[in-house]
Amino acid sequence: MVPALGLGCVYQTCYLELSNNQGRTMKLDGIAAFVAVAGAGSISEAARRLGLSKSVVSERLAELERSVGAGLLHRTTRKLSLTEDGSAFLERAGRIVREVEEAAADLAERRGTLAGPLRISAPVTFGRMHLGPALYPFLVQHPRIELTLDLDDRRVDAAADGFDAVVRHGPLGDSRLTAWKLAASRRVLVASPGYLERHGAPGSIEDLDGHRGLFYTNRGVADWRFPLPDGTVMVRAQVALRANNGDMLRDAAIAGLGIALMPMFIVGSAIEAGKLEVVDVGARPEDEFIFMAHPEGRRPSAKLRALAAHLRTAFGDPPYWDR
Repeated sequence: MVPALGLGCVYQTCYLELSNNQGRTMKLDGIAAFVAVAGAGSISEAARRLGLSKSVVSERLAELERSVGAGLLHRTTRKLSLTEDGSAFLERAGRIVREVEEAAADLAERRGTLAGPLRISAPVTFGRMHLGPALYPFLVQHPRIELTLDLDDRRVDAAADGFDAVVRHGPLGDSRLTAWKLAASRRVLVASPGYLERHGAPGSIEDLDGHRGLFYTNRGVADWRFPLPDGTVMVRAQVALRANNGDMLRDAAIAGLGIALMPMFIVGSAIEAGKLEVVDVGARPEDEFIFMAHPEGRRPSAKLRALAAHLRTAFGDPPYWDR
């Protein structure tokens, strides 16, 4: 049976005391390492998230297990899993780590300072083109924030993958997240002047069926959806290319491979430069947004709320890429 816990601090070093009066103490960094490993599913991934070496995380886990007097993890060469004691310990350990993080954030907020770790996931192209430039002045203004930005186009699980929030474009798709809108995102059909000269410009939604399409694989070929008075129409053009990166799809459209349905934050500058033309088929795709989402039921920190407010201001309404 895992003992009850109490939190204390001595000489700025936080520890956790066992309530069974055995005289043992548990360091908070060991508990944080255990929670990170349980969430990541491996010591190496937990080490990456914590910004530590694998050996340091392993040492902290071993010290924690000696402190509690029980094995918390089953370790094999192929996988890692919780023991029965580990499962019992995890819920309370996770709560303690969250409460300490929130307490530190509250103290910083009371002093008018935003500080501490913040882990965000964002799409590659949007992160490179727009999120990064918006983040840099925020981080200069708040130098005590320790931001980890993970750029990945896949739909990450914010809670399971250890993110405070995810920045995404398009439909939310996860009911376990609470979303804040950062900016509107208009999407347009685009093609190169050369492609339209060779194949002709489609004049209606029906005409798209005869054209070559460039599709974003993370959204599938059913992504071309157009709301009409009689219902939403889905278009499935001939597949010329599927890719999981917006930069590549934009470049493929510029190269004349086909028609792409793309957000203005990716293709706006190419349209302005005359490398791409907007294809008007008499209907607009569904409206979408750039949003920040955090795990439901978890109180967002002051620094996360401040970051969301900063990004809304930086992007503008309407966003600068739509002007």
